[in-house]
Amino acid sequence: MLHRRHAFRSHNDSVIAVKTELLDYNLPEELIATQPAEPRDSARILVLRRDTQAMEHHRVSDLPKLGLFKAGDLMLVNQTRVIKAYLSGSRKDTGGKVSGLYIGSDGPGLWRVMLESRGTLQPGETIVLGDAASESLEIELIQSLGDGAWSARSASEADPIGLLEKFGATPLPPYIRKQRKKLGLDELSAEDEKRYNTIFAAEAGSVAAPTAGLHFTPGLLAELEAQGINRAAVDLNVGMGTFAPVRAELLTDHDMHSETYTVPRSTLDAITQARQQGGRLWVVGTTTVRALESLPSDALEPGKYPEGVTGSTKLFIHPEADFTFRYTDTLLTNFHLPKSTLLALVASLPGVGLDGLMAAYHEAVDQRYRFYSYGDAMLVV
Repeated sequence: MLHRRHAFRSHNDSVIAVKTELLDYNLPEELIATQPAEPRDSARILVLRRDTQAMEHHRVSDLPKLGLFKAGDLMLVNQTRVIKAYLSGSRKDTGGKVSGLYIGSDGPGLWRVMLESRGTLQPGETIVLGDAASESLEIELIQSLGDGAWSARSASEADPIGLLEKFGATPLPPYIRKQRKKLGLDELSAEDEKRYNTIFAAEAGSVAAPTAGLHFTPGLLAELEAQGINRAAVDLNVGMGTFAPVRAELLTDHDMHSETYTVPRSTLDAITQARQQGGRLWVVGTTTVRALESLPSDALEPGKYPEGVTGSTKLFIHPEADFTFRYTDTLLTNFHLPKSTLLALVASLPGVGLDGLMAAYHEAVDQRYRFYSYGDAMLVV
């Protein structure tokens, strides 16, 4: 197969005030992917080669054949599992429809939720999740937390994750549900629960998927393993703030959301071994980047963290931060929403910059790539 190559500019941005509007771009709505590629690794991938300043077009399944990997390299993934955090119910007093998202727990029976309703919700109201005529769960609104968020009391103090298995649904991003509705499709399908999780998902806790990992299949992983590519995992619970747009005029004025992460001891050891062998770190997804780059400076010291590192991070990587990447030699990522913190992170990679990133996105639009969570991928090498 002949792949087209296009020059792209590598640009080192000066440390100046970066306006958020520089992360904006126009995307035809028909390029918003409403369904994942099938099979997963048939998704297209735009490869940015920083050494030659070129772009190439491939399929994810082509990765083992491109000569990019070498034995001893380490691929790092986010093994978080998406929970059924999408909520659909009704107001007990009026029957009005309510939808939203479970976003966390503050103790037994205490939930934090994001809710939308045509009428104004009030403290003390009861929301009924599920079918009120059969099995249902009631939550009472306690206090507004602003921007649609509420503290709420569940009628059951059971584990929220287990309750959501019964009364929740797959939390597909609003832009997918909206586009499906425009096309006359069901907003959620039975396949979403499986397809909106990676094949290496393990620890439940995220309300959004680490979408770069959605492209891997058992066959692709086996091919990479046969080439001597090792794999290790982190666990970062992806929150709703991951995809939220930056609303501040300047990137430095953005209040970054917080997410919890764990990097196991085995992963720290795998990183050390890869470095000692001259291997590169192939990071899958911006959430994996955030976990790794949030590690303390002494994380790799022998015996320092026998159980690994667990913490929370509000790390915001953007061009003005003049950030030094310690654990991200290459990045596999999806195409992100305009004015998002994820775009800012990718633009901060050495040899990319704002100009280079926007050139890549314009190329992806011109070549009709599929965008966002169920869309195609980009690999920066």
